[in-house]
Amino acid sequence: MVPSTVLHKTSPAPAGAARLNRDDWLDAAFAAAVEHGFDGVRVLVLADTLGVTRGSFYWHFKDHAELITALLERWRAAESASNQRLQQPSSEDPVKDLEQLLDAALAHGGVDLSNMRFELALRGLGRRDPAVAAMLLEVDQARMALFAGKFARIAPDAKTAIDLASLFYLAIVGSFQALSRPQSAHPTKQYLTEIIGRYLIKPQAH
Repeated sequence: MVPSTVLHKTSPAPAGAARLNRDDWLDAAFAAAVEHGFDGVRVLVLADTLGVTRGSFYWHFKDHAELITALLERWRAAESASNQRLQQPSSEDPVKDLEQLLDAALAHGGVDLSNMRFELALRGLGRRDPAVAAMLLEVDQARMALFAGKFARIAPDAKTAIDLASLFYLAIVGSFQALSRPQSAHPTKQYLTEIIGRYLIKPQAH
């Protein structure tokens, strides 16, 4: 994906553009993807949501493709930053460190499910867009490296650490599907956290 650039402002901004910035449009696009998938991210719909004309959009983006590129790049940067933060052990106890990693991974299973639903929509887009699929592969590989590094602290060998990391990631992805349902998110998150910890993390400490 090629990072998007802001257009040179060589003419007066349309009505409404001055009070909006690039992130306002990206926030609206994010919300639309959460609610309707990426097919719902349409310039006219976003303009109506923001209460401006379509001309305001073109003050910030060249076209719809640039908007989507910028939205994906912003998500990818946030994921990379999160991954780097989680690299540092949160506890000297490797089991507690993994439990806290699990809690962080499922953190969006609380009241706000937006990030989880956005990623599900993004993976749907990746099934028909090779560039998005390649980006998601890189994100998945970075997550797997993080998980394998955490399990390496308690696993007997590198292969076991990778196998456990794979199962851990599969459990998280399955949890995303369960937690993306709006009902009973908190009890579901608590239940999933307990069973993943009980059967996948704690036994490795013995």
